[in-house]
Amino acid sequence: MIHVLIADDHSIVRLGIKQIICSLPGNMHVTEAKTFDETISSIEAQHFDLLILDINMPGGNNLQMIQAVKLRQPDIRILICSAYEEIMYALGYLQTGADGYIEKNSPDDDFKTAINTVLAGERYISRAVREQLINKYTKQQDHRPNPFSVLSGREVEVMNLLTKGLPLIKIAEILHLQLTTVSTYKARIFEKTGVKNVIALVEKAQMYQVASHSGEAVVKV
Repeated sequence: MIHVLIADDHSIVRLGIKQIICSLPGNMHVTEAKTFDETISSIEAQHFDLLILDINMPGGNNLQMIQAVKLRQPDIRILICSAYEEIMYALGYLQTGADGYIEKNSPDDDFKTAINTVLAGERYISRAVREQLINKYTKQQDHRPNPFSVLSGREVEVMNLLTKGLPLIKIAEILHLQLTTVSTYKARIFEKTGVKNVIALVEKAQMYQVASHSGEAVVKV
């Protein structure tokens, strides 16, 4: 039997993913969690083969979620399922220990492929994003380098909150960081993107086709 934990705060999303899982061949047992605290409690209570995790849910919303899960079950496979744009977030979460990344609006067939791929011990990202990453690292793109593409996963999180107009103290609270740490990330973001203030950051984001998507800043490359 394959044990799968779906962690998402929206019941309709959990139901949809559960239906996809149950349509797959094999004996699948599905458990649900609507907060990250419930997710951790479930992982501490029993073994799971796969965790399908929303990165923006009560009690979570940062890269440390992956570390917290792996600390308790090092062998668990983790598929990130998010409304956030894949090209912006996937690589950062895979580098942190996730095994795959898929957007919530992906077709059912893509979900099935992602689940089967991750359960088979391989890593999953969509074909479109894979091609974009290949182009990026083989320097086949013919347009100027995108300064936002060099931001780390944590820097992307801080940048998104900065461009939403949140003060540093609120960002520190949301990401469970020290205020001085957030200030350091802000300075790094400004240095890497070549700006001196948040207004300039927003303007440069628009120049590089950073758009508003479900309330978050995303980069099109």
